[in-house]
Amino acid sequence: MFTGIVAAVGRISSVTPLEGGLEAGVRLAIDAGALPLGDVALGDSIAINGACMTVVAKSGQAFTVDVSRESLNCTVGLDAPGEVNLEKALTLAERLGGHLVSGHVDGLGTVHRFAPVGESWELVIDAPADLAKFLAFKGSIVVNGVSLTVNRVEDLDTDAGKVCRFSINLIPYTISVTTLKHLQAGSKVNLEIDLIARYVERMLSRSAALA
Repeated sequence: MFTGIVAAVGRISSVTPLEGGLEAGVRLAIDAGALPLGDVALGDSIAINGACMTVVAKSGQAFTVDVSRESLNCTVGLDAPGEVNLEKALTLAERLGGHLVSGHVDGLGTVHRFAPVGESWELVIDAPADLAKFLAFKGSIVVNGVSLTVNRVEDLDTDAGKVCRFSINLIPYTISVTTLKHLQAGSKVNLEIDLIARYVERMLSRSAALA
């Protein structure tokens, strides 16, 4: 489990295809930046741009993970060198500063607008229509591993089809300590819905089916 509070910005330094042809995944070597790795052991989980990955090797301030083809197909930002948001798995002794995050990407969103508003920035994202039922005003959403609050949400018919468009306010601090600063209109982002909303929807749909 994670909190969606980014601990450091690291960098994918190399991407190496795993054996197995086109259906195989890749091995990522990651410079952890300011993320402390002293308490990280092989087999531990680290969220990379919101996707939970397992540490398979570690050396100094670098670690390695293997990313399956399925994970590559369901995420963005894990197939090429570049900056990534990092967070180590939550322990029971830590503050839950964001919200409960599983590190499982539920879908890809597309940035509709990213622009300054006063001292902050407005981030507007088009989410797949099937995620609409999990998005609510003042609810939680994870974008590229960052726990954020939805300020506005609406269901729309666009040229690209039905989408759920939601808006987020980003304070300067969040911009400065995450990779969200690099987003622009058209960028793809990893989305994870609120864990509680997931279970509520399952319980309600199950109850309706049995009624």
